[in-house]
Amino acid sequence: MDNPYIVPGIVAVTLVTAAIGFYGLRLARTTSDFLVASRTVSPTWNASAIGGEYLSAASFLGVAGMILAEGVDMLWYPVGFAAGYLALLLFVAGPLRRSGAFTLPDFCEVRLGSRRLRKLATVFVIFIGWLYLVPQLQGAGLTLSTVTGSPYELGAVLVGAVVTANVALGGMRAITFVQAFQYWLKLTALAVPAIFLVLQWQADGRPAITPPDGPAFRTATAVVVEQSATLTLGDGTTIRVRPGDELSFAAGDPVPQVAGVPDGLDWLLPGDPTQEGGGLFATYSLILATFLGTMGLPHVLVRFYTNPDGAAARRTTLVVLALVGLFYLFPTLYGVLGRVYTPQLVMTGQTDATVLLLPGAALGDGLTGQLLAALVAAGAFAAFLSTSSGLLTSVAGVISTDVLGRGSVRDFRLATLIAGLVPLVLAINVAGLDVSQVVGLAFAVAASSFCPLLVLGIWWRRLTDAGAAAGIVAGGGAAVVAALITVAGPPLDGWPATLVAHPAAWTVPLAFAVMVLVSLATRRRTPLDVGATMLRLHAPESLRL
Repeated sequence: MDNPYIVPGIVAVTLVTAAIGFYGLRLARTTSDFLVASRTVSPTWNASAIGGEYLSAASFLGVAGMILAEGVDMLWYPVGFAAGYLALLLFVAGPLRRSGAFTLPDFCEVRLGSRRLRKLATVFVIFIGWLYLVPQLQGAGLTLSTVTGSPYELGAVLVGAVVTANVALGGMRAITFVQAFQYWLKLTALAVPAIFLVLQWQADGRPAITPPDGPAFRTATAVVVEQSATLTLGDGTTIRVRPGDELSFAAGDPVPQVAGVPDGLDWLLPGDPTQEGGGLFATYSLILATFLGTMGLPHVLVRFYTNPDGAAARRTTLVVLALVGLFYLFPTLYGVLGRVYTPQLVMTGQTDATVLLLPGAALGDGLTGQLLAALVAAGAFAAFLSTSSGLLTSVAGVISTDVLGRGSVRDFRLATLIAGLVPLVLAINVAGLDVSQVVGLAFAVAASSFCPLLVLGIWWRRLTDAGAAAGIVAGGGAAVVAALITVAGPPLDGWPATLVAHPAAWTVPLAFAVMVLVSLATRRRTPLDVGATMLRLHAPESLRL
């Protein structure tokens, strides 16, 4: 892509991020500053920071790409991502802040008094954080290679280096400023081009999203295939393409149909629940993972520890619901308009690049198209930087307090280097993963481990450390195995593939059931101070318990 404004835009975002981080460094002095910003972040400021870190590569790039390829079935992703904060508001936000914990392992020890459970929670925090960090770095590599033609590894290394430096030097205090700024940058980067895209669609005579004769190329287009696929051409012939194959189409030529991808009215209708592999099961599993996974994401939960009190945590969640809901309107719009202006991305397998390529495809290579494409690319980099910052902070906080030992500022900085290096190495070596699929698996692991722990730990006084550990190992462990098979295992077909790719529908109930049954069987292990702990979690702050 020959656009002279993209590189300066990305450089500007990176420099502003670094500058804000160094400003936060001036305010970060104590361990509390590094871990929870000394619990002094206001609800509005904190909500912007949560929006900044939560709206990741999957939100900025993946949602639009999935809607372009798969249709309305994929709307459950943005719905679930946003609705997860409703569950967080109802069940977790206030009591979690009142617990006084710094991290999720801290909460385990405060509520159940078990060092072994704390260590188990540490392992899952690190795994979820790294599983979620890999697609952020992968998205950075994809973005930079798509818009500049640079090597994929450069984008991943650039984001990894900037984020690691910011977090290591300023901790939570610094990245709060960074993430709040980046939420509004990301929203602007999608909203402003969206206005121009809709106006262009109107000027083009409102072309149909699913025309009766199928989509056609609006201009002469050369396609380089990135993934193997079977294509049905306009004359009805079928061909098999492989990575590296080049195809050329004239203006007006019908877009080939990709086998296994919905087209026409099928794109507008929910999937067939009777299809092989269980489409309805996959949908319910996705809803469960996204709705319950949010409350189990360590980098989201650590944000609520930064509020002054439980009431502020609840107000923060309400504002986040509004900010996140507003943001998700725009990736959906990009995915829909992608059916009109970038249908070839389904053929190439580059659907994650829809947001990046759509302004140029719709508006042309003029100044307006180039400036809007640069703005979108800058917003994409802001997404990777902000989410990676939150993930790295949560993982580094746990490593510094539970692995390295003392939790000092020096430990935190060393932990940040360790926490950033591992996912960077993984991201460089797994460039072909689907961004949103990996993020969905991270949600499934969180929903199957920390969601049951928090819900039962906050609302059921009979939970025991043995029950909590057994539930995390059973449900969370099963989700981890499913994630590893999906990412690195052999290809599967039919129901086994669906159960492994969408594990939340069976791993979440498994975790809850095991926690309850084992806790009932080990009721004598119920903490002696459970009454005082539950009072502390649920009593108004005015009582100062």
